[in-house]
Amino acid sequence: MIASLDGKVLAMLDDGVILGVGGVGYRVRLTTPFLAELRAGTELFCYTHLSIRENEWNLFGFKTQEELGLFELLLTVQGVGPKAALGMLSAMEPQAIAGAIAGEQPGMLTRIPGIGQKIAQRLVLDLKNKVGIYATGMTPASASDSDAISALTALGYSVAEAQGALKQLDPKMTLEEKIFAALQKLSD
Repeated sequence: MIASLDGKVLAMLDDGVILGVGGVGYRVRLTTPFLAELRAGTELFCYTHLSIRENEWNLFGFKTQEELGLFELLLTVQGVGPKAALGMLSAMEPQAIAGAIAGEQPGMLTRIPGIGQKIAQRLVLDLKNKVGIYATGMTPASASDSDAISALTALGYSVAEAQGALKQLDPKMTLEEKIFAALQKLSD
């Protein structure tokens, strides 16, 4: 898998760029705000997601790991493909999308072109307990932190309470150890 690319913008496209890396030109689709910052000839580093479908391979590029993480989370929802997820991140900031989902406000999501009521409701239902880390604008230190936050919020704790408890723990702990220790801290 291609996790990131670092190179020179060779050409600007309507929905992305051709990025030259080591003599190879990669077509990378970008969010509209990210694309607006770039010009041909500039250096670019982006985190990437490789989408492989039956007849096409697409690279999607993101400025931050937070954007990439939310993009990949959006893809877990039935009916949301990579182009729709990229469109969502082009239309709204990651924190706004996550806030609308966590706050159970599907009406905010339907303002995004291509997102109807049914998909908006599915996004809220499927992701409301998983997007808290993105709603606060904090990036998890690890995947286990994100999983621990999801587990703690499923038990009724707020995202802020879960994050506060996890901040006090050793980042080298396993997921199970983090959840157990966080529950002890939260019950004190």
